[in-house]
Amino acid sequence: MSAIRLLVLGAVRQHGRAHGYQIRNDLEFWGAHEWSNAKPGSIYHALKQLAKQGLLHAHDVAPSTAGGPPRTEYELTPEGEAEYFALLRAALSQRDPRTDLMSAGIGFMVDLPRDEAVALLKERVRALTEWRATVTSSYLPEEGPGQLGHIGEIMRMWVHGSDSGAAWTRGLIERIEGGAYVFAGEGEPFVGVLAEGQHNPYATGDTDGD
Repeated sequence: MSAIRLLVLGAVRQHGRAHGYQIRNDLEFWGAHEWSNAKPGSIYHALKQLAKQGLLHAHDVAPSTAGGPPRTEYELTPEGEAEYFALLRAALSQRDPRTDLMSAGIGFMVDLPRDEAVALLKERVRALTEWRATVTSSYLPEEGPGQLGHIGEIMRMWVHGSDSGAAWTRGLIERIEGGAYVFAGEGEPFVGVLAEGQHNPYATGDTDGD
């Protein structure tokens, strides 16, 4: 599953309708160019591919009166909305998604109802616990990972990753169940996007783009 796909769909959805540079600006503001493949070329390519696949509707926009280049604005189609939520649910519930995918899922989790977000995260804990049991019962010798020489460090890494992932996820569940954050249907959401023309201190380059 592609993190850039979830990031672009989610960023477009937050605006309702947005051009490519707005999406790039948002993702750079979130630091996504550091922890994912959300580089300018990838973002513009994803927008065009998602439009070709019918997940985004592309609107041709006339050039500005200031003489800027014409831009294309995008908005989610019903199919794009369905794809966005499918990707989001998968990112939150998977045992071991890549860091970029999990980060994107956490960034958009408040688009779900609170109870659903908790249920998805609990599924992740269940999957992590099940994986740990598989590793310890099927791959570790009774005498411990030391019997495997340096290869045993792989098993230690797997177990540690499972334990730390489950512990962090349980902590997040506890915070959400305790009332943290504003989820779908609960009121005014947290605004994590830049207004048109607002300075982005994390921008990486030029402002050209679709």
